[in-house]
Amino acid sequence: GVSRALPLRSQRPLSSAAAAALQHPPTQVTTLPNGLRVASQQTADETLTVGVWIDAGSRFETKESNGAAHFLEHMAFKGTKRRNRIQLEQEIENMGGHLNAYTSREQTVYYAKCFKNDLRQGVDILSDILQNSTLDQAHLDFERGVILREMEEVEKTVEEVIFDRLHLTAFHDSPLGYTILGPVENIQSITKAQLREYVQSNYTADRMVVAAAGPVDHAELVQYAGDLFGGFPQRTAGTPARSCALPKFTGAELLYRTDEPGALAHFAVGYEGVPWTHPDSLTFMTIQSIIGSYKRGEGLVPAELSGNRLTNSIVRNIDSGLTESFAAFNTCYKDTGLFGFYAQCEESAVAGCMGELLHGVSTLADCVTDEEVERGKRALKTVLFGSLDSTTAIAEDIGRQLLVYGRRIPISELLLRLDAIDATQVRRVALSGAPLQRRHRDDGPGPARRPAALGEPEAAHRPSAVVRRPREPQTSSSSSPSAVGF
Repeated sequence: GVSRALPLRSQRPLSSAAAAALQHPPTQVTTLPNGLRVASQQTADETLTVGVWIDAGSRFETKESNGAAHFLEHMAFKGTKRRNRIQLEQEIENMGGHLNAYTSREQTVYYAKCFKNDLRQGVDILSDILQNSTLDQAHLDFERGVILREMEEVEKTVEEVIFDRLHLTAFHDSPLGYTILGPVENIQSITKAQLREYVQSNYTADRMVVAAAGPVDHAELVQYAGDLFGGFPQRTAGTPARSCALPKFTGAELLYRTDEPGALAHFAVGYEGVPWTHPDSLTFMTIQSIIGSYKRGEGLVPAELSGNRLTNSIVRNIDSGLTESFAAFNTCYKDTGLFGFYAQCEESAVAGCMGELLHGVSTLADCVTDEEVERGKRALKTVLFGSLDSTTAIAEDIGRQLLVYGRRIPISELLLRLDAIDATQVRRVALSGAPLQRRHRDDGPGPARRPAALGEPEAAHRPSAVVRRPREPQTSSSSSPSAVGF
């Protein structure tokens, strides 16, 4: 988010998604005495989503405990002191409800979807699994196998593997480079004591948000949360808030081959991005939208006629059919980010495809047009506001924003900030922003260092790249991965 209000430079018609989003009632937020925040937004639905967003994920693990946050997610549904696994499943089934959870690098989320009359029961179940999980040893041993099978499925998804290895390459000296599932040896050896220690260290009230969306009475939600979550410990007075060491972004290349002759090559190039609260975070989102995405054979408009300059360039300069797809990405964390692109193409086209993408990103610093910026902003508004189409999506937006911004940014404010972004701002960020040089929130004023040009990176500023190529049938000697730049 941006730390200052920006003037609206032009009054443009809102997209239907943005116009609908403006009609949403405001988000109500209450902080309980133990520091836990309770937030809700009313919608005209018969069902609601209520969940707990926790400022804890794989980033807050040690090398020895990596995988604990995700393991806890599995153990949460295996029974509590009040409900065994069968009772928990039957209760949810009888409610006609749905219970789910997920873990990311910085957040862990547990949520329930239920009818409006079952709000208290939904909050009670969430409170119970978070405070009273038995962590039964038999279930713990069983879940090791479940998680290892889950890991096997993840390893079959090349895009998942690429982004895990991109994080490892870019942040290999930081827990931010850890995988969410953890290494095999940790999954096989993690103990009940390690899981309990992770909960005691990270599941404190000041790092939790109870968020709900749907036909919710906020006063009722606050009462239920106070009754059922009031027992969560708060940070001891005088104890400093938990902080993580600032990750050091490392420019490097990681190359490896597979045993699939004729398969597509996959690659990702990542630059250091910006945190959620950086003033340029929305500009980065806009740049991601301007670069856009492409998939061969898809889309209403033929690639040759697309308004996306990079898509045109890929199609014109690389033989037809050699590039399967590309997409820009922009991932924000509390104190850093990862910005770049991911692509799939024939192995013979890797150099050409990567060159076109690097050149396309670098030209944003010189010749991005107002038309391209406006097109990117319209596409971004559609994504931002069009995704808020369910109570689950709205609750997710509330919980995440309260954790990363400390508040829910009003739609009107977000629109003002987006409309304030123009071609000059995009060129400034592309030329001297964090994709090319390291930025800290506590940096004082002063002249910016001259960044290396994208595609011609100097050692200190080069991006991280991960390339996965199919193994050529005749080169049996290159079976093991090779790393360059570590």
